[in-house]
Amino acid sequence: MDRHLAFDRLHNFRDLGGYRAAGGHVTRGRVLYRSDNLAKLHEPAAVADRARFDALGIRTVVDLRHGWEIARTGRVPAREGLAFHHLGIEHRAWDQAATGPLPDPWRYLADKLGEIFADGGKEIAQVIDVLAHAEGPAVFHCASGKDRTGIVAALVLTLLGVDRDTVAADFALTEHATAGLRADWSARNGGRAPGWEHYGRAPEAVVRHLLDDLDRDHGGVAAYVAAHGVPGTTVAALRARFLVPAPEPSRAPTEGSARADG
Repeated sequence: MDRHLAFDRLHNFRDLGGYRAAGGHVTRGRVLYRSDNLAKLHEPAAVADRARFDALGIRTVVDLRHGWEIARTGRVPAREGLAFHHLGIEHRAWDQAATGPLPDPWRYLADKLGEIFADGGKEIAQVIDVLAHAEGPAVFHCASGKDRTGIVAALVLTLLGVDRDTVAADFALTEHATAGLRADWSARNGGRAPGWEHYGRAPEAVVRHLLDDLDRDHGGVAAYVAAHGVPGTTVAALRARFLVPAPEPSRAPTEGSARADG
């Protein structure tokens, strides 16, 4: 399925449905989304985007950004029936665009994002709880829909029983949005290019490092979220909400049935 939904100003709005999961299930489509900054829906150039967003019937928005980011750029436009949750999972801000040359940029990026696991366990648990129990379609987002959003997507998909190769591939789909994310940064910064040549990148290696580190340090995703206050009942609610039985594979007609049909 085409996971990127077409918007004019949102570069990284994606559907998390349609992924194969353990136990003969698949993630439900059109109920759970990940995105870059939904505050862009306020922009004059995003009038059509706002209509597209409203048409999705989303009822829950989880904003993973710092409070100062919301104060600077705003939040998703309010409307009746839309629940807004601000749950900033990152406690140590850093200027990714100003990062200098590195011998192993993906290991470095994974280490920086690993700080979120170290600091933001309480907020991550709250995010999972909101997603598990919210009514109607939901979306979570940060600024670029890449790092903080990528972490939450990786945790949720893993809890749903999606295999690691698929989780890594989902993380890397942000690579399709890199050009738009870099253009946004330049527009905010007088036309300059980001100082870090890898700004806006999201290769699989980053999330693989992150999840390997989580296995080593915390015993895996399930153990990590449990240690930070996510009970088994919440994981069960998450699965009930976002999983459906996988469709039966279609069978090719036999030679005899093909003749009988005409």
